[in-house]
Amino acid sequence: MKRIIILAALLLSACAPQPPGVTLPQFLATATPYIDPSYPTAQASIALQNQTASGIDIRMDRVWQDGKNINANICFTLPDASDWSIWSASLTYAGTVLDIYGTTLQSLTEAANGQPGQRCDTLTFIVPPDADLSTASIVVDAIGAYPGEDEYCTVYLPKIQQALAARGITLDCADVNGVMTMQITGKPTEMTQEQAEQLVYSDEFYTIKGPWTFQFNLTQ
Repeated sequence: MKRIIILAALLLSACAPQPPGVTLPQFLATATPYIDPSYPTAQASIALQNQTASGIDIRMDRVWQDGKNINANICFTLPDASDWSIWSASLTYAGTVLDIYGTTLQSLTEAANGQPGQRCDTLTFIVPPDADLSTASIVVDAIGAYPGEDEYCTVYLPKIQQALAARGITLDCADVNGVMTMQITGKPTEMTQEQAEQLVYSDEFYTIKGPWTFQFNLTQ
């Protein structure tokens, strides 16, 4: 009974926040998370690594499974100096479509010497251990870049002005309390202000749609 009490005390003290300089017992300090052996680690074979759509080149140079995660390294050319990122992507396998994923930035290269900039990310999808990935694909549906607060008049307005003028909407920038602010100066009479604003700030103007489809084979 005494040994059980002592062991319980050790475990409780180990789980409590430790002050600086305190070292955990060796059997706790060296503990590692349990990894189910049913989750494999494997490299995939990619059918075609480079895809071009809407004038944007996207390359997927590696796909691999690491436990529950399907990871894909994807690089794409940057259309301009805005903060572009992968806007929408999905993993398809055996009739299942996953459109929830994580993104980890790997590198970001600015345009220089006449060459466009490039961004590289790792996309991560979570799959069950019995997922059939013998015929699978990752699709990048769109890339996008939200305008920065200081870009609406300098970058965003010139990009959208012609398309909106064709719909009867005119825009201008005015100084509001010392800040250049984009404003709607004209719209069709049958269009409400809210409808006009929905068009002006629609994601169609700050996204570029593909799709860019990458087929791969990952057998266990």
